[in-house]
Amino acid sequence: MNTDECWVDVAAVARHLGVRRESVYRWIEAKGLPAHKVGRLFRLKLSGIDTWVRNGRASEDGSKK
Repeated sequence: MNTDECWVDVAAVARHLGVRRESVYRWIEAKGLPAHKVGRLFRLKLSGIDTWVRNGRASEDGSKK
């Protein structure tokens, strides 16, 4: 991961993936989407999200494709 990369919020991740914010929250809780809690808010790095998706972690049944 790029250390100069900015942390983004859930809304930015939802826009990046083309999904609803609720999906992002669900993936954080149930599927291990890489996120860090800062106070009450989640912060994420898009490079980590892209890797997570490429590794098949976003699939509904959890199987790698």
